[in-house]
Amino acid sequence: MSKDPLLQPYQLKHLTLKNRIMTTSHEPAYPVDGMPKERYRAYHEERAKAGVALAMTAGSAAVSKDSPPVFNNILAYKDEVVPWIRDLTDSCHEHGCAVMIQLTHLGRRTAWNKGDWLPSVSSSKHREPAHRAFPKLIEDWDIERIIGDFADAAERMQAGGMDGIELQVYGHLLDQFWSPLTNDLSGPYGADTLENRLRFPMDVLDAIRKRVGEDFIVGFRYTADEAQKGGITEEEGIEISRRLAATNKLDFLNVIRGRIHTDPAMTDIIPVQGMANAPHLDFAGRVKAATGMPTFHAAKIPDVATARHAVQAGLLDMVGMTRAHMADPHIVRKISEGREHDIRPCVGATYCLDRIYQAGEALCIHNAATGRELTMPHEIAVAKQKRRVVVIGAGPAGLEAARVAAMRGHEVIVFELQPDPGGQIRLIAQTPRRREMMAIIDWRMAQCAAQDVVFRFNTWAEINDIIELNPDVVIVSTGGLPNTELFETGTEAKHIITAWDLISGDIKPAKSVLIYDESGDHAALQAAELAAAAGSKVEIMTPDRTFAPEVMAMNLVPYMRALQDKDVTFTVTRRLLGVEQAGIRLNALIGTDYSDHVDTKEYDQVVVNYGTLPMDDLYFDLKPFSTNLGAVDYDALIGGAPQKALRNPDGHFQLFRIGDAVSARNIHAAIYDALRLVKDI
Repeated sequence: MSKDPLLQPYQLKHLTLKNRIMTTSHEPAYPVDGMPKERYRAYHEERAKAGVALAMTAGSAAVSKDSPPVFNNILAYKDEVVPWIRDLTDSCHEHGCAVMIQLTHLGRRTAWNKGDWLPSVSSSKHREPAHRAFPKLIEDWDIERIIGDFADAAERMQAGGMDGIELQVYGHLLDQFWSPLTNDLSGPYGADTLENRLRFPMDVLDAIRKRVGEDFIVGFRYTADEAQKGGITEEEGIEISRRLAATNKLDFLNVIRGRIHTDPAMTDIIPVQGMANAPHLDFAGRVKAATGMPTFHAAKIPDVATARHAVQAGLLDMVGMTRAHMADPHIVRKISEGREHDIRPCVGATYCLDRIYQAGEALCIHNAATGRELTMPHEIAVAKQKRRVVVIGAGPAGLEAARVAAMRGHEVIVFELQPDPGGQIRLIAQTPRRREMMAIIDWRMAQCAAQDVVFRFNTWAEINDIIELNPDVVIVSTGGLPNTELFETGTEAKHIITAWDLISGDIKPAKSVLIYDESGDHAALQAAELAAAAGSKVEIMTPDRTFAPEVMAMNLVPYMRALQDKDVTFTVTRRLLGVEQAGIRLNALIGTDYSDHVDTKEYDQVVVNYGTLPMDDLYFDLKPFSTNLGAVDYDALIGGAPQKALRNPDGHFQLFRIGDAVSARNIHAAIYDALRLVKDI
């Protein structure tokens, strides 16, 4: 029996959890028509079969029709959810993993123009800044109806075989009642006393207990300190926690600290890269000490050492490692097998959570199999035939291709022009708070080293270098270089530099800087942050109606915090048309897509961020020597079949290109390119 604190069982009521690691409630937005179907099941089952003790499914399964999902949540108010819940729970139970679900009414944290177009309701008359819907102030009949909806939903989850539920009491309707910041009611549910503010959550708990009985596990995930003036203080949060424990109707407390009503507030609850790990862990420990209740918690606990400390020090009973399990679903298995060094690290990029809000599904920035368990492998199968694979470029795409090819059992040789691996990630990591991104490269280099991949650094690969190796497959992952051609002009912009020039330190920021951003990704904001910190007057300009749309909400927060007290201006709907020398300064010709208006503005430096153009010369040089002439069979690629295109019978090898060597995209796209191609080579 292992003595590792993380691998010790935990008794929660009648339920024996086989270890101390759980995934906390999160909605990966994989449901279909509001139902947790095959993709949803496969996602949780992958983590269950690798050893997670408890899967807290959903992030906010909706209990009422007037709580329409803000993204693709489970509709717990529909009876047809029951068999799908049963399928999910059965699949996890087969691997000894307990399964629960989070239920909620979103209150004002939703919109009225979704679902059945019912008005949102809240105990507050104010809209939530993040979701912008003005709510109806809740009435007595709404309260009665919603209490019944919670009980109905809990009964459905019990019928579906769930081991228990937790109620979401931070930022959603239940919390809107008990927070003094969001309770504008009078009477028995009003804000005048703590007892009245707690009445609605307690009434919901009572109704659920009457419906599901005493044996069904019920907990709260709640904020015990809103960390905002006028809100719930730590002292009041501890008192609330004691009152919850005293009901004898709750089986666990899942503790949160902070609010989620704005992007910055949510980012403090769910910290992104560059922010402290486990910032609320000690606070959760104080709640446990004050109540004696089984206590769960999650907030940027990405590494095994921190999780182990949380249990060993008695701060938590169950540790939530949710984003960590998106990066590597096999954490528990690797701990038990003594392979902690093999764990794919979460880099805190929060691409997963940001994508839920922007693109409708959670994906890990550097594990392309997460969320694609039905089509992509987390464990690479060995190929029947060993082949020689040559990879050109050691950025994220090239290293993923090398890793997967080596795991397939192939002989792999990698050429890299630079003295070190990393490609654009090495540039990204120049910003101190984004240094965690280098773990994407470091982990793959370690995996490649374990598989005896051969690297040739400081080497400019030529056609003859490749042909002399007599490869079976050549993969070009040479990335791209900054595009300096202005939109549809056909000519390169003169007198400009690129965002890369500033980020790399090759060029220092001037006194007055225009950063013209037509990509909307991190590079422009990284350059702006660097220039502003150096004392420059900075203007960030975009032709779009919003700036930095590819950065997304939570990742935008650190940039905004860094720029708010600096001399930085944001200008939207303006297009850079050209740059001319004006003595020692520069005149920028600025237009707009909305009219014929054009004006000129003077700067000391003009920086352009307009994506990259592929470094594809070698690819085109190699095409005539390949059997497929570079062609990709998309049906085979999507269907998970090997590439068999034969367009040149006299060719010597298959040739493919991936990542930014194809077109400017992002890190996840580059890694996904590599995984889904090479897994079938």
